[in-house]
Amino acid sequence: MIIPHQQLDTDTLYNLIESYVLREGTDYGEQECSIESKVAQVKQQLNSGEAMVFFSELHESVTIISKAEFIALQTDPEYQASLDN
Repeated sequence: MIIPHQQLDTDTLYNLIESYVLREGTDYGEQECSIESKVAQVKQQLNSGEAMVFFSELHESVTIISKAEFIALQTDPEYQASLDN
């Protein structure tokens, strides 16, 4: 289920993005990128629709996923079967 990020409290959204960034890792290649910079990038992706806040009923968790990941979930038979239960 998609959760509109605009409906989240500012602190809650920031903490969710920061948690996502920290899980993702901090190796950005030759050029280092601060956590604050990465958080701003993810927030921009949310604003543009490239990423979205997603609640997984299957895992009972909230995370950020890309639009491509969301589309892939929609065609995943295992995921769809979990929704039917």
